[in-house]
Amino acid sequence: MFNLAAESSAGNPTLNMSVFVAFIVVTLGIVTYASRRPQKSASDFYTGGAQFSGTQNGLAIAGDYLSAASFLGIVGAIAMTGYDGFLYSIGFFVAWLIALLLVAEPLRNTGRFTMADVLSFRLKQRPVRVAAAFATLGVSLFYLVAQMAGAGSLVAVLMDIHDKTAQAAIVAVVGVVMIAYVLIGGMKGTTIVQMIKAVLLCSCVVIMVIIIAVMVKGNFSELLARAVEAHGGNEAILEPGMKYGKSDTTKLDFIALGLSLSLGVAGLPHVLMRFYTVPTAKAARKSVTWAIVLIGGFYLLTLVLGYAAAAYVGPERIKAAPGGANSAAPLLALELAGPIFMAIISAVAFATVLAVVAGLAITASASVAHDLYNSVIRKGQATPEEQVRVSRITVVVIGIVSILLGIGAMSQNVAFLVSLAFCIAASANVPTILYSLYWKRFNTTGAVASLWTGLLSAIFLIIFSPAVSGAETSILPNADFAWFPLANPGLVSIPLGFLAGIVGTYLGKPDNLDDLQAEMEVRSLTGVGVEAAVDH
Repeated sequence: MFNLAAESSAGNPTLNMSVFVAFIVVTLGIVTYASRRPQKSASDFYTGGAQFSGTQNGLAIAGDYLSAASFLGIVGAIAMTGYDGFLYSIGFFVAWLIALLLVAEPLRNTGRFTMADVLSFRLKQRPVRVAAAFATLGVSLFYLVAQMAGAGSLVAVLMDIHDKTAQAAIVAVVGVVMIAYVLIGGMKGTTIVQMIKAVLLCSCVVIMVIIIAVMVKGNFSELLARAVEAHGGNEAILEPGMKYGKSDTTKLDFIALGLSLSLGVAGLPHVLMRFYTVPTAKAARKSVTWAIVLIGGFYLLTLVLGYAAAAYVGPERIKAAPGGANSAAPLLALELAGPIFMAIISAVAFATVLAVVAGLAITASASVAHDLYNSVIRKGQATPEEQVRVSRITVVVIGIVSILLGIGAMSQNVAFLVSLAFCIAASANVPTILYSLYWKRFNTTGAVASLWTGLLSAIFLIIFSPAVSGAETSILPNADFAWFPLANPGLVSIPLGFLAGIVGTYLGKPDNLDDLQAEMEVRSLTGVGVEAAVDH
């Protein structure tokens, strides 16, 4: 089951795991040290007390956003499908800009801890918070499954494990470590790990690109020529359509993917929650500047890494490795600079997974404790200590569920799995957020209709799509209950979410909360009152 030979196709498994374990021990130590002050208040646990500077938060946003999908999934997708794989990089970055322009600052100015704070600000609290909490859980769970699958692939490559049972055990261990990070560190510890991880990940990617540039003497055309040669002379890897141009169905899939990626970030609760961890709107804007530089530079460099993986590792070796396409980046590191470099790159990638899943777990737990438990069940009477306790229990439950689902999704490209989370966010959260911020007539009926329609239609169509069954690459390859032809349902579920919000608003009764509407408009556009909201 474990191949511990001195050298293997994955370098030296013993060396890999030594670096790996050391990295986990060090980061857990940092988390423990950062969180030595008891986190009794909800603000401490959810936002780190809103004490981070703009630079620190910018690094943490990049750390949160640059997930296993960004590093492992995109590099693998470009290595296997070329130009079409790079579309993920373009989509993720464009989506970030849309989120900044339309949503980020107004959302931060209006809310306190969670997305539901904003959605329910001028609407009836209970039905909106319940729907928003479930939408947050749906997005977070799909995103968590992607990260778990990426972690399983990564460790399987490091230890040269091909046995499915052993890979499942790896995913379980990742889940346990993730739970420990969140329970020990809360948002403060998680943010510090994300800052460290963002610096390390971007540094490692730059080092890899420099090595590649030296190997091809700065001639990118030579790199592309080698990638074509590795694909048996197939120049389709340089052109659009290798994956999404084969049929009318795949072309529609591409449009659905583009919609999901472009709109999805504006509805990702764990990314939006990052804007609550800074004390002022000025710091929030500064954090955005840092995040844009890091995220934009990173996605541009994935193009070089993807084609280099195709050129120097080769599609056949990538396909045969544990984890498939997700193994392209660590195998490239092995080819570029040997086993030690591979171990370091993989440890950084693993830190990427841990940081992102910790942020997701905190967001989901905040939604359950703050939106469901405190606001709905306890009607706002829960103490901060009770909310934190419910959050910690939620983290454990979510961790267990994501472990079980992650085991089933190990063979999937993590960039594709994340695109499904983006689809749910774009279908349920984005219509409701945009309508809440910019449409005065929008009411509770519209919000509830938009959230539930977008969430349920997206999940329902995903279940009956080729992503789950009916194809060799499906999560359940031996089953076939797929009747919806598209792998990504965004082309249907996103318009449904927007349409449900409009129909619900015109059919429902006005909320008659004009004072709150006016207050929300002033706060979202100017930031007046936000510091008081955060302190409260």
